[in-house]
Amino acid sequence: MRPSLFAFAGGEPAFLALAAAHHARCLADPELNHPFSHPGQHPQHVARLGAYWAEVLGGPPRFSQECGDHSAVLLMHAHNGDMGDLGKRFVACFVAAADDVGLPADPAFRDALRAYMEWAVADVLVYSPVDAEVPTAAPMPHWSWDGLQPAEMPR
Repeated sequence: MRPSLFAFAGGEPAFLALAAAHHARCLADPELNHPFSHPGQHPQHVARLGAYWAEVLGGPPRFSQECGDHSAVLLMHAHNGDMGDLGKRFVACFVAAADDVGLPADPAFRDALRAYMEWAVADVLVYSPVDAEVPTAAPMPHWSWDGLQPAEMPR
């Protein structure tokens, strides 16, 4: 049995490094710079982003315990209107950031990371129209080597 994507990547330090490298790449991108440099950004944005990705990809539920649920993430990115090619640029920065921090080059791992981020961007962009209704209490997504996993049933 394969380890989780989280464990295979190197755990929390790997995702914190990935989030920092991704953020730096987005700041350097002439189109992505604006949404990543606005003054209202949370001071712990990079750490929270790393915790979110870690949880979604098989790590501990630190993000959902400390920062909120998936609905909060969707709402934070909602109602921005047409995003043009920002989604593709975001994915490209993510893929390049994985190289920057030396995440494992295993093709199946890299395919799973890219597939997750492409899904995640599409999920967020559904709510980009200014009148979009963001669901409340959306469960945290969980992504594995096989893609999106079904949401757990409440106990």
